[in-house]
Amino acid sequence: MVSLITGGAGFIGSHLAEALLARGDQVIILDDLSTGSVENIRHLRSNRSLRCFIEGMMDRRLLAELVDESDIVFHLAAAVGVRRIIESPVRTIETNVKGTELVLEAAAKKLKLVFIASTSEVYGKNGKAPFREDDDTVWGPTTTSRWSYAASKALDEFLALAYWKEKRLPVVIGRLFNTVGPRQTGRYGMVLPTFVNQALEGSPLTVFGNGKQSRCFGYVGDIVQCILRLVAAPEAVGQVVNIGNDAEVTIGDLALLVKQRTDSASPIHFVPYDEAYEPGFEDMARRVPCLDKLVRLAGLRPTTPLSAIIDKVVAHQSARDQRVMRTTRRRSRDLLSTQPVSTLD
Repeated sequence: MVSLITGGAGFIGSHLAEALLARGDQVIILDDLSTGSVENIRHLRSNRSLRCFIEGMMDRRLLAELVDESDIVFHLAAAVGVRRIIESPVRTIETNVKGTELVLEAAAKKLKLVFIASTSEVYGKNGKAPFREDDDTVWGPTTTSRWSYAASKALDEFLALAYWKEKRLPVVIGRLFNTVGPRQTGRYGMVLPTFVNQALEGSPLTVFGNGKQSRCFGYVGDIVQCILRLVAAPEAVGQVVNIGNDAEVTIGDLALLVKQRTDSASPIHFVPYDEAYEPGFEDMARRVPCLDKLVRLAGLRPTTPLSAIIDKVVAHQSARDQRVMRTTRRRSRDLLSTQPVSTLD
């Protein structure tokens, strides 16, 4: 199999590439590094079955060529993170909607199977939990830019399903719930790596809101295996499927658990949403998936406990910090060794 991954240098994309290469597939990565990083795939670059193109999806000709060469397309490229969405709403909408349109357009010419990575954000403020794939979506007003991400990803789903219905393009849509693990960055507001970094540094853990909002965190390795099972299941074509862990935890309790797993004395500070993001910011009280459909179609579900996930993130971040320190010390020594020596009598 030849697999094309848009956003393949990102957090989830790099783990997906790793799994595909491990099973013997050829992998093509297309990523403009706007949120991804070469560091995420550096350990894979020596694999002869991997090809990387550091370009954007808006290069229609390149995208068409890569889709033609592929047996399946994993479309993961998207604007990610609440902070990025708030700060760059135009880029968020254009990246999500235009990028998906171009991928589907190119894939439809040869009827290539496409996996579309959607998000639990689509459910919006729906107070019903756990969320089922056919539940209503409930968003806030268009004047609140926070909902532009949910709306753009919902449009991606509509467009993908329209291509399946009208053009018979095989598509599988996965609504991902809070995927976490090594290589995820807190740069764009992702809560777990942010808490881990703060705990390791001895800084206050910043909990936005009152900390009573709850989420479910799925280990990226589990999520990748679910995706691979879904795209291999003919019954999943034309379907929208929740993908995530259904073990619920409040953000306040998550902060306490990170403190415990890191043996950190960091205090916990609560920051109002208006200060953290923008006036009028809205968040969901709960975000819990119903996994019945995932289990029926994929035959498995994410089960890695949150404590084990935190330990993996801590180990990865600690190793990364040590590498950075060694590199900094080596550069300092190299700099000192090149400085002219002054001898004064």
